[in-house]
Amino acid sequence: MGKVLLVLYSAGQHAKDEEKLLGCIENELGIRQWIESQGHELVTTSDKDGENSDLDKHIVDAEVVITTPFHPGYITRERIAKAKKLKICVTAGVGSDHVDLNAANERGIAVLEVTGSNVQSVAEHVVMTILVLVRNFVPAHEQVMAGGWDVAAVAKDSYDVEGKVVGTVGIGRIGQRVLQRLKPFGVKEMLYFDYQGLPKDVEQELGARRVDTLEEMLGQCDIVTINCPLHESTKGLFNKELISKMKKGAWLVNTARGAICVEEDVAEALKSGQLRGYGGDVWNPQPAPKSHPWRSMRNKYGAGNAMTPHISGTCLDAQIRYAEGTKNILDEYFSGRNNYRPQDVIVINGDYATKAYGQRK
Repeated sequence: MGKVLLVLYSAGQHAKDEEKLLGCIENELGIRQWIESQGHELVTTSDKDGENSDLDKHIVDAEVVITTPFHPGYITRERIAKAKKLKICVTAGVGSDHVDLNAANERGIAVLEVTGSNVQSVAEHVVMTILVLVRNFVPAHEQVMAGGWDVAAVAKDSYDVEGKVVGTVGIGRIGQRVLQRLKPFGVKEMLYFDYQGLPKDVEQELGARRVDTLEEMLGQCDIVTINCPLHESTKGLFNKELISKMKKGAWLVNTARGAICVEEDVAEALKSGQLRGYGGDVWNPQPAPKSHPWRSMRNKYGAGNAMTPHISGTCLDAQIRYAEGTKNILDEYFSGRNNYRPQDVIVINGDYATKAYGQRK
């Protein structure tokens, strides 16, 4: 019998209100009974930070660790070093940057995630955030909720999406869906930057054009959405220097990973007017401290902030998908078949999936 350690957020009364809220410690992805029927022990916790956390206590003899990008248990090199029985880390969702992949490879620990479980959810959130920023919705809503009625105060910073140039950094599953959903808005042009171009027929269907350099794309865009993974080359990518290459007064949306942007540089760009607005739902770290500048930053009009907790990929529909995908991964592991979907594999057998398990799709 092996120990399965499940790290999720605590939902309290919300879990009682909605049984479909699977991504919390109260509902445990809906897999406790199934895991125990397989002869394994399940330990569930939300306590993940600090040397005396439940995560540190139980990872010592855990064979499987499951966590999410929304309340990530950071599986560091130090934690992997003391996890002598650990064989597999599973992300219930998409994005496994909370795991030290090099350390996992050195120990031969597999890392998998539920690829595709959140693509439509995140794409919808991106489009929503763009509209909220461009139309200056948040200050308008706050105004009427406070009993006010000052149309000019909101209208002076409100625009149409129609006629704007939109660009995506990354044109994978989410980036493509964002452009698909924005096309009917009558945007002036849709651009993308990625190391690999789309097939010409897909470009034509989207109405998108690839730009050779990121700086070239940023200089043309009124709206930029970040839809690329976090790795060494994208960590801190949107710093003061790169933001200075953007079209002055552009809007920036980030639902990828908080660490892709330098938090102080984003806040300063918003204050100076280089950025008109910044929105998204990813932070570094997560949960974000109360002092995080993105909680309170504003542009010169007192607006321009459309931040939420990391919810874009964890609506109830997405939770059903990533809970089911997690169970499928565990079923392959417990059975010994290990016939995982190639797109779910990040590292396996001591190497990255692109080398050890075939090209990720």
